[in-house]
Amino acid sequence: MARIAGVNLPTGKRVEIALTYIHGIGPAISKEICEKVGIDSVTRVNQLSDAQVIQIRETIDSDCMVEGDLRRDTAMNIKRLMDLGSYRGLRHRKKLPVRGQRTSTNARTRKGKAVAIAGKKK
Repeated sequence: MARIAGVNLPTGKRVEIALTYIHGIGPAISKEICEKVGIDSVTRVNQLSDAQVIQIRETIDSDCMVEGDLRRDTAMNIKRLMDLGSYRGLRHRKKLPVRGQRTSTNARTRKGKAVAIAGKKK
């Protein structure tokens, strides 16, 4: 089992697909990494040699911000917006949609489960 950036990659999957299990690596970056290291697109994770796994690990460490660092960076950006008191920061603070979506209906993912108001219907 290959462990890269603190994530156990699924052994039966192709390397390009398995790398996308790492937070911060999508299909395009995964393909770039495979080309840079020189791994064929049909190679499975369990067919990789230890040297290839080390090469992938070094490439990711040098080129990409992944997992904990990326999550911390994102959280710090949101915290900065909230501290500034910008419009987006206020929306984050109130747990409302940030990017201009309507809230009278269809904001359930962000607002949470609907709460019934007693005595509203008359």
